[in-house]
Amino acid sequence: MSKDTTNQTAEALFEKALSIAEKHLDEAIKEGGPLGPYIAVAMIEAAVNAAVDETSHEDVIDMLRDLASQIESDADEAEEE
Repeated sequence: MSKDTTNQTAEALFEKALSIAEKHLDEAIKEGGPLGPYIAVAMIEAAVNAAVDETSHEDVIDMLRDLASQIESDADEAEEE
């Protein structure tokens, strides 16, 4: 399997995982009512803790750095519009 194919497969798996996570987050926010914003942040903490248990601190740190870069890039694009 080529590196491109591996990356595409990893991206597809991540997109599927993201879809599942978003579905459950939406339900948790609805259930929480006025606690919705707190639930969203608490889900981040719970997800990070679970991810560390499943992988390693270093892997999670790398993923969070990538996510932070994406957020900054999105914010920069929004400012340019």
